[in-house]
Amino acid sequence: MDIREIQNLIKFVAKSGATEVKLEMEDFKITIKTTQEGTETTYVQQVPVTTALPQAAAPMPVAPTTAAAPVAPEVKSSEENSKYITIKSPIIGTFYRKPAPDKPVFAEVGSTISKGDVVCVIEAMKLFNEIESEISGKIVKVLVDDASPVEFDQPLFLVDPS
Repeated sequence: MDIREIQNLIKFVAKSGATEVKLEMEDFKITIKTTQEGTETTYVQQVPVTTALPQAAAPMPVAPTTAAAPVAPEVKSSEENSKYITIKSPIIGTFYRKPAPDKPVFAEVGSTISKGDVVCVIEAMKLFNEIESEISGKIVKVLVDDASPVEFDQPLFLVDPS
């Protein structure tokens, strides 16, 4: 079962209204539990997998601050960002901008990308998945810090398609 099939299974379970689904294959088990707040997915892999890239420790999550942010700049930035296309995470995992710690980043702000270019890697279940751009354009903004956890459909990059 590949990652896209797992994503489709998660979407199907979330839409179906089922509270828990368990799937057992030869080499892994998947349990998907849904709650009213969202979907919680637990992966248990039973076969050891070798990694092609060294692992980096994920940073600890930071508690959100309670300071009120000005409303006007947020509205202005969303209006400015509306002309850009967002590259989103197709999977849950850890976001990396480089293929290895000693290598250069895949895409910088200001770099031009083409359809099919690798823009980052996301580690999920000890596998490093190359994320390819589905559009051509210029990277305007990187929305995620390196070695940060990302959720499914979380925005990663803003691209100017012109």
